[in-house]
Amino acid sequence: MGRKEDRRKVHILLIEDDVHISRELQLRWRARTWCVNACGTLEDADQALRGRAFDLVVLDLQLPDGDGLVWLRQARAGGLSTAVLVLTARDRVADRVNGLQSGADDYLIKPFAPEELDARVEALLRRLASSAEPSARFGALVWQREESLALLDGVRLNLHPREFEVLGLLVRRAPRLVSKRVIVEALAERNLDVGDGAAEVYVSRLRRKLQGSTVQIETVRGFGYRLQACELGSAL
Repeated sequence: MGRKEDRRKVHILLIEDDVHISRELQLRWRARTWCVNACGTLEDADQALRGRAFDLVVLDLQLPDGDGLVWLRQARAGGLSTAVLVLTARDRVADRVNGLQSGADDYLIKPFAPEELDARVEALLRRLASSAEPSARFGALVWQREESLALLDGVRLNLHPREFEVLGLLVRRAPRLVSKRVIVEALAERNLDVGDGAAEVYVSRLRRKLQGSTVQIETVRGFGYRLQACELGSAL
């Protein structure tokens, strides 16, 4: 049985100036029926992004007309919400941290195994598919987008619209981690004035509203937040 993402048209923007790597990835992914638009420069990438929407951007950092990481920060600031996987030879821990903090959803170091790259692409596509789901459940917590409804033990939670959005991110990805940057970007889609501290504010409000229940929000310092099931009345 084929994977779910294999049965729909996946559109990938590949920004890579190494001709050999670009050609091999295009052949590999097109054999999976994925649509690939390959660019060798950041200028061409900007033009491609103006022309259509993509499910995923695979981004090299050392490009002829600039630094891919600088481009990524500017693109995120300009409203780019597409998932980005960085593919680079920069292998220091500081480089990886900088890449993720600059807006990358994943970071893979060259040289790489094609199978691992495929697996990471599939994981990002699954994450995107789950984030578009209209409803989700984690333990006693139910979240329904279309009804703007969140239930805890069958009782409706009184949530501010932004609290509802943040809770949706946590529920749809539970028990996986949700980074602070992802929360801020989701809030910014509705309010361009949202600051970096917004994630902490709304997570704190949600934590109070979940207090005493079997679902709690855990803080993973330096990384983000995730939902955890716990015994009634316990605190994280």
